[in-house]
Amino acid sequence: MSELKAGLYDEAGSHSIFIDNEVIEYMKERNTDFRISTSCGGPILLPVSYKPPKPSDLALKAGERTIYISMYQARYIDHIHMGLVPYHVGMRDEAFPDEYNGL
Repeated sequence: MSELKAGLYDEAGSHSIFIDNEVIEYMKERNTDFRISTSCGGPILLPVSYKPPKPSDLALKAGERTIYISMYQARYIDHIHMGLVPYHVGMRDEAFPDEYNGL
């Protein structure tokens, strides 16, 4: 972690952030880093291909991958869980058993 990020972490309240194992496995399966950013519905966890990290982000190791957290969200985040992953149509097959997919 760079000095800049360490400084921002102190400003963010320097608290522990717990990452669920399910999130770590989700990131591992997708083989990419993620970023928590601000959306109209609150914090959201997106792949860095959708929302690239900013120099002001905090960086947390999540297994072999990294989760970047917006400095604006960092002071409020203490638990990173699957509820931060947005639901979209492309994820439908993963989210629901076959009987709910019309199969």
